[in-house]
Amino acid sequence: MSDKLTKAREYEVKKEAMIPEEQRPLFHLTPRCGWMNDPNGFSKYNGKYHLFYQYYPYETVWGPMHWGHAESKDLITWEYLPCAMAPDGEADNFGCFSGSAIEMEDGRQLLVYTGVRKEEEEDGIVREYQTQCIAIGDGVNYEKYENNPVIGADSLPKGAGKFDFRDPKVWKENGKYYMVVGNKTEDKDGQILQYVSDDGIHWNYDKLVIKNNHRFGVMWECPDYFELDGKQVLLTSPQDMLPEELEFHNGNGTLCVIGELNKDGDFCEENCQAIDYGIDFYAPQTVLADDGRRLMIGWMQNWDTCGIRRDDFPWFGQMSFPREISLHNNKLIQKPAREIADYYGKRISRQNVLISDSASLSSIEGRCIDMTVNVRSSERTLSYNKFEIRFADNGKAYSTIEYDPVENIVKIDRKHSGSRRAIVHQRRCKVANNKGEITLRLILDRYSMELFINDGEQVMSMGVFTDVKAEGISFKANGEVLMDVTMHELEKK
Repeated sequence: MSDKLTKAREYEVKKEAMIPEEQRPLFHLTPRCGWMNDPNGFSKYNGKYHLFYQYYPYETVWGPMHWGHAESKDLITWEYLPCAMAPDGEADNFGCFSGSAIEMEDGRQLLVYTGVRKEEEEDGIVREYQTQCIAIGDGVNYEKYENNPVIGADSLPKGAGKFDFRDPKVWKENGKYYMVVGNKTEDKDGQILQYVSDDGIHWNYDKLVIKNNHRFGVMWECPDYFELDGKQVLLTSPQDMLPEELEFHNGNGTLCVIGELNKDGDFCEENCQAIDYGIDFYAPQTVLADDGRRLMIGWMQNWDTCGIRRDDFPWFGQMSFPREISLHNNKLIQKPAREIADYYGKRISRQNVLISDSASLSSIEGRCIDMTVNVRSSERTLSYNKFEIRFADNGKAYSTIEYDPVENIVKIDRKHSGSRRAIVHQRRCKVANNKGEITLRLILDRYSMELFINDGEQVMSMGVFTDVKAEGISFKANGEVLMDVTMHELEKK
């Protein structure tokens, strides 16, 4: 074990012991200490879910990337394991960037990641070189392959850029290992490349999976590629996007491309959509559960919103709640992992409540809840033009969810949540025209809100860093609505 890894492991144990449990979310994974970004190596190994993550243990800002590590039996309660990797190799001395994990034929766990090193070019400019590397271990300790990198610039196809080449996602199929990797071409366009291996160690270029053709952003990061409900799905996170109506927003976004494989095994796209329509969601990664469900977790943050933080917290960044994903009518459906029901506490239900102005309901409050609100007109014709849920409210700070049934738009807004920064505080999305009826399911967990619209047709996520004592929830309508509310308090078991 290198001195860098030993130091990181010793530091995180000491630092974690100093963080009060109540200063973290109840269920969303945060870094053991310091900084967290992309999920890495979301996988099953030895009967448990493993989740690695981009990690800088020493400060709550991005630094030389390590791999943090946690495991879970049920996707919800996570236990920290020792830091898995530090930037201590010749091929990764500037950082161990994002990647994935899989169990090998001999029972060991294979980590596939992007190693980053810096070199000075002939023109005197220092540039990053990104190559694909591996490490192999037993679920706790990992040894980097002595001949890293296993995929270098010499394995790139013509026109591929050698500086932005990262985030390998590995899987096994028909007795072989496959990997997709994000790349930015020499003419600054995103594309996803596929590689193949017989043993997970020696890799060869296979083919181009998809090219952006300058449609969605520039570099395509963090790809995931899998079969789902008879279709082929690619998830990726484009950088530097331009907005398109309310489907895609400026900056760093998420993209789900749905299609089919033709007789030659080539990907033919049929539909493109955003994955999450909120403020904070990036770099999702999936795993196939033993029962056949495809589960997804993302970084519930965004590079454009890193200024929204609690400066008094010894951690930064959290993962989303795990989501079950499926397809319906060639569109992505996302629902909270059903394991959440195992953590339900007190149940409170109110049916056919008439809201004509602003109202609070007895016992409907909290910051660790799973709440479903069904809203509909009180008459046959549309009886209202706006509905609002206000939460994390202490009379001064609050956040809101608004629904406009005329324009069919849902908006999330945290500008009054206590932030002193003029960063992204609002996001809107277009929803189905259901004649004023909508179902809004909120997962609140101390420092986050995830909104599942119409049984998972769309999701909007955001961090909320208002003091956890702000537990108020209220409802407001311009006009009249009928509302059903079912709320479960969430509790650690």
